[in-house]
Amino acid sequence: MSAELTATRMARFANWNVAIIAITVVVLIVAAVTVDNFGTSQNFGFLVLDVLPIAIIALPMTLVIVTGEIDLSVASTLGLSSAVMGYLWNANQPIETIIPLCLLLGAVLGAVNGFFVTVLGLPSLAVTIGTLALYRGLAFVVLGDSAVADFPPAYTDWVTGTIGSTPFPNVLIIIVVLAVVFGVVLHATPVGRAVFAVGASEQAARFAGVRPGRLKFWLYVAGGLVSGLAGVLWTLRYSSARADNGAGLELAVVAAVLLGGVSIFGGKGALAGVVAGVVLLGSLQNALRLSDVSNEALNVVTGVLLIASVLGPNLANRLRRN
Repeated sequence: MSAELTATRMARFANWNVAIIAITVVVLIVAAVTVDNFGTSQNFGFLVLDVLPIAIIALPMTLVIVTGEIDLSVASTLGLSSAVMGYLWNANQPIETIIPLCLLLGAVLGAVNGFFVTVLGLPSLAVTIGTLALYRGLAFVVLGDSAVADFPPAYTDWVTGTIGSTPFPNVLIIIVVLAVVFGVVLHATPVGRAVFAVGASEQAARFAGVRPGRLKFWLYVAGGLVSGLAGVLWTLRYSSARADNGAGLELAVVAAVLLGGVSIFGGKGALAGVVAGVVLLGSLQNALRLSDVSNEALNVVTGVLLIASVLGPNLANRLRRN
C-alpha cells in the first residue's frame, strides 16, 4: 500500500463528522446489547422526548456558532417561555393564544441578545451569560416557585403520543422538519454561505457584500424563537410549567453542537454531524439513566463530552494536515 493511499485513508478517518457518526452507531449498538430495555420501542419514545429540546435548540445554535458567536441564554429562554405559559394559563387564556405568544416572547428575547451583540458590539459570551441570569430571574418573577399543571389533554397527549401505531413519537415530526429547514438554509442557500463566510472572516465577508450584523441578529431571533418553542413542548410533555424548567440545558446543547464538529472559533461545521452529536449525547445519558447512574455522574459525562468535542475536531484537523 502506497504512502499516499495510506495518507488519504487516514484523512478520511480523521474527518470528525464521519468519526462522530461512527461512534454514535457503535454506542447505540453496544447500549442495545448491554443495557436492559435500551433497545425497546418504549424507550425509543422516551429517548426522542428527552433529546427533543436539545435537538431543536441545537439547530439554530449551530448557525450561531458557525458565525463565531454563542448563545448561553437558550435554556433560560425556555424556562421563561414555560413560566409565561403557566402564568397565562392560570389567567384563563386559551392555549391557542398562549402558544403563539410564547413563541413571540422567545423571538423577542433572542432579538435582545442580537441587539446587544450586533448593534452595541458587545461580546456574545458576556451578553448571553448575563441574559442567562436575567431571563431565568424573570421566570421566577413571573411564576415564582410554584408549578402550573392541568394543560389541555389534547395537547399533552399529542406531545407524548406516537404516530399512529408506530413507535415513533409525534414530536419526531417537529425535529425532522426543523432539521430539514435549517439544513437547507445552512448548506443550500446564500444565507448559509454567508454564515460560513462570516465565521471564516467577518471582514472578508463584509467586503463580499454580506452584512454580518444583520445576519447575526436574525440568527439570534431564530434561536430565541426555537427556544420558546422548546419551552412550550417541555411544558406540555410534563404538563408542568415551572420557572426552573430546562435549567442547565445550555451546556448539553453546546456540547451536542461541538460534538457534531462545529468549530467553536466559527467558519466550520455541518448539520449532519450535529444531529449525530445530539443522538450520541442523548443515547449516552439515556443508557446511563437506565443503568441507575446518578444525575451528578451524568453532569460529569456531559462535561467530558464538552471537552472532547473541542479536542476531537482539532486533533482530526491535525491528522488531516499531516
